[in-house]
Amino acid sequence: MAEDFFDGKVVIVTGGGRGIGAATVKVLAARGAKVAINYSKSKDDAEALAAECGGTAKAFLADLAAGEADALAKAVQDEWGRIDLLVNNAGTTKFANHEDMDALSAEDFLDIYRLNTVAAFEMIRACAPAMREAGGGTVVNVASVAGIFGNGSSVAYAASKGAMVTMTRSLARVLAPEIRINAVCPGYVGTGWFADRFGEEGLKALNESIAQKVPLGIAGQAEDVADGIVSLLDGATRLATGETLLLDAGAHLDVGLSRRPGKEI
Repeated sequence: MAEDFFDGKVVIVTGGGRGIGAATVKVLAARGAKVAINYSKSKDDAEALAAECGGTAKAFLADLAAGEADALAKAVQDEWGRIDLLVNNAGTTKFANHEDMDALSAEDFLDIYRLNTVAAFEMIRACAPAMREAGGGTVVNVASVAGIFGNGSSVAYAASKGAMVTMTRSLARVLAPEIRINAVCPGYVGTGWFADRFGEEGLKALNESIAQKVPLGIAGQAEDVADGIVSLLDGATRLATGETLLLDAGAHLDVGLSRRPGKEI
């Protein structure tokens, strides 16, 4: 059997304890990577996930919003001697009506940008030397369709994810040829966050509602986004850099905004 591209690679997944991050960790660990599961608050989730993955994953505490990117990169290098791949998945938001100009303070904007955009940049900067030393590397930034269309949980969130998309393109130029960098932009993803917010029955109803509104008739799950992330990390996509992959079951298409062909909403 041919060796998997990920065998022996060292990957950092920020915000890796839950949701999309956790799903990505599982895929990478199953394919032979050594995965650093970064967390700042979800210690129990991260450590349980590491145990589930066996010796191929380990939880690393680092508060990236507090500027601990360099410390995280050093800890991973100390543990495994290299860094090959990075998934910038950690993020935050504040729910606020877009029409309410008073719903967000300047500090809200700064808090959201600090983690969603600045921390992602700092992680790339911290990991780049080790990636070059390892012969090259790949970064995937987890942005959002909100950053493309200006929708989502709040204006600040959409703006921060839009900045992440632009940053991806900027850094694709300056990091080449040694390092590739791309972004994924998920639409709706039925993660445990929604279950926490609405309960299991509420999540089920939400999934069914979303599936009726998008062209592919699918309510996205964390595993779907994880597969997209892993595909961009894989050497099979070595020609792709500076790209933005929308993973929203076609919701960005005009037909998907109101109805799926043959399906009245």
